[in-house]
Amino acid sequence: MTSGTLRAVLPDLAPWRASRDFRRLWVSGLISNFGSFLTFVALPVQLKDLTGSAVAVGAIGAVELLPLVVFGLYGGALADALDKRTLIVWTEAGQGLLSAVLLVNALLPGPAVWPLYLVAALSSALASVQRPALESLWPRIVAHEHMPAAASLNSLRWTVGGVAGPALAGVVVAYAGLGWAYAADLITFVVSIALVVRIASAPAAHEAAKPSLRAVAEGARYAWSRKELLGTYAVDLAAMFLAMPLAVLPFLADELDADWALGLMYASVPAGSMLVSLTSGWTSRIHRHGRMVVAAAALWGVAVAGAGLVGNIWLVLLCLTLAGGCDMVSGIFRGAMWNQTIPDELRGRLAGIELLSYSVGPTVGQVRSGGFAAWLGVRASVWSGGLLCAGAVGLLALCLPGLMRYDVRTDEHAERQRERRAAAVPAAGA
Repeated sequence: MTSGTLRAVLPDLAPWRASRDFRRLWVSGLISNFGSFLTFVALPVQLKDLTGSAVAVGAIGAVELLPLVVFGLYGGALADALDKRTLIVWTEAGQGLLSAVLLVNALLPGPAVWPLYLVAALSSALASVQRPALESLWPRIVAHEHMPAAASLNSLRWTVGGVAGPALAGVVVAYAGLGWAYAADLITFVVSIALVVRIASAPAAHEAAKPSLRAVAEGARYAWSRKELLGTYAVDLAAMFLAMPLAVLPFLADELDADWALGLMYASVPAGSMLVSLTSGWTSRIHRHGRMVVAAAALWGVAVAGAGLVGNIWLVLLCLTLAGGCDMVSGIFRGAMWNQTIPDELRGRLAGIELLSYSVGPTVGQVRSGGFAAWLGVRASVWSGGLLCAGAVGLLALCLPGLMRYDVRTDEHAERQRERRAAAVPAAGA
């Protein structure tokens, strides 16, 4: 393979080379995500061990839902009105404290169930405040033309932790105990904070509104006026709500007599995402982002359905890996559409709305998959959700012509942001 071909396939490193703050925030996120994925596996495993109930594991999504909705929307208003770096630091510190609570509970002679739900709810609230601040910070530290490349690199950061964290968690939980997983997560938050405090401050834009219900409503009105943005939210919400199988993976491993593969099952989805991220050079040459969002989300559903239909553990892992790759393609192009078209003074609030589509779907999807597993059986819960997802995404594509027509080269909102960024560069150097 020639060097030119490699450059066309491998991730575009332009944001990494151009921005020191991007590098620091990227490494901080990599370390923090690694620890969070340890807890992501350890928590449902501990609930399964304590309760033996698929419904109890799926109920994690129920307790996460209300904080996610409330703090996601208000967190977006906070991100527009306050210093984004400060929000990120304090929410990271709060997440570290919650990891300490899980560690103490796991070390008790008789660990309680209620702290697991309490921590899940509080963690959802903190993540809902932090994510809009993070999402609205990237366009501050990355050039407009580098945003698709930055989205790919951020996806790679997430997937590296998503592969290594669950894979290691399966081994740690099985052979060392839950306490070690929670302790490692706590340490990663400490390191992450040390990196984030070194990035430049990111105060509110002059045009930003103060955090209030009126400000939240203003963001919602803007989102409603952009039907192509609404399309990205709707497609992602449908895909995650109908086809997110993670809550029932411990039970699927039991049914396939493959307890040894649970960590690999959790790691398979991010592994597929990582493979796409590592070969994401092609994404910068795609301009019709909406069509890619729709196609990838439909294929995610098909792949998840395959994981429920096959009976061989290696084929299940393959299907989950393919699903993860499709999800990453959809995520890259959703992120590019958001970051290249949304005005700076509204980014936090729109990121809060995006958080709902990104997180409410998987959160409620855990309840759906757990309930379907209790009603129809574990494998039927998985394959039925995948098929429903593919059908729902196809229907949304028919109902959202603006999403299918979107082209970053000609979209008026993208053009306006290019002009604003171009005008800001000479002003900054004056």
